[in-house]
Amino acid sequence: MATDLLSHKEMGSSTYTYSSHPRVVQNRKKYRALEPPVSNETYNYGNIMYDRRVVRGNTYAQNMLPLSAQPDPVELQRQQEVHRRALAKKRAKELLRARSPEPVEGRKHIDVQTELYLEELGDRIEEKDMECQTDAFLDRPPTPLFIPAKTGVDIATQILDGELFDFDLEVKPMLEVLVGKTIEQALLEVMEEEELAALREQQRAFEELRDAELAEAQRLQEQERRHREEKERRMKQQREMLLKEKETAEKVAARAFAQQYLADLVPSVFSSLRDNGYFYDPVERDVETVFMPWLMEEVEKNLQKNNLGRTMLDLLIREVVQKQVDEFNKMEYQERAPLETPAPLEASPQANGSAN
Repeated sequence: MATDLLSHKEMGSSTYTYSSHPRVVQNRKKYRALEPPVSNETYNYGNIMYDRRVVRGNTYAQNMLPLSAQPDPVELQRQQEVHRRALAKKRAKELLRARSPEPVEGRKHIDVQTELYLEELGDRIEEKDMECQTDAFLDRPPTPLFIPAKTGVDIATQILDGELFDFDLEVKPMLEVLVGKTIEQALLEVMEEEELAALREQQRAFEELRDAELAEAQRLQEQERRHREEKERRMKQQREMLLKEKETAEKVAARAFAQQYLADLVPSVFSSLRDNGYFYDPVERDVETVFMPWLMEEVEKNLQKNNLGRTMLDLLIREVVQKQVDEFNKMEYQERAPLETPAPLEASPQANGSAN
């Protein structure tokens, strides 16, 4: 039997006691309902394990995810969206809420928790094992088949052979209709076969006539093609003959014009070549192209040798003059040195060296 919500106190060796006497469970059905209960109905639960207001599990436990679990991005996005909406709603409420007046000078406002429920935060999780025995529900038996109750009165009628109709008499018109329809259908099929045969014969004759006309058309097309090719060939031959005659006449006219134009060409060409210097004396041409360049090169070489001799002579004269100038300066320095700074021989070995 189900009992109501139990409250107990643990005081030393005292036992559990009921806060209220057991009472009959209300709205209790004998069998378990196959369909889920409707949410808008009100149920008076007699067992705390089936009361939706009772939280199952440890209320102090924290929801910790395993390290291997990967968060769902869609769920994270949904949670972030819900968090943003909550923050926006909270800010809107704060803006709409009537604020306290500004504190007087020397004082300030301090946030104080004014909620009805306080939550204790701690690292140690409190745990306690609780047990509860519940009654087992019986499975509901299958619903029996619905059979409506019989209404009215049963009445029977007996009919003997030959009372309603005579089979031989009644079947005769039906047989006549069936035989007539069968013969009519057979005649229609025979006529259809004859008509189809006539159509096939006409189609065969039409195909033969079409094939003959097609062959005649092909023969005429081939004959027309041969006539056209022959005409084009002869026209081409005529054009080639006219072209050859025109070329021959042009060649004859060109030959006559060339002979007339080139009659006095040779004397004029020779005279023009002579005037331009193409006809020359070999000895004079050899002197101009060979002897004169060689002579100029030899003269240039002799001039370069003379210049080189003059340059060397100038260098020798310059070197001799420079040497005489150096000796003269040296002798003048030696004569001037004893008169200016006389020094002992032991103290000035450099002077001895220079005097020597």
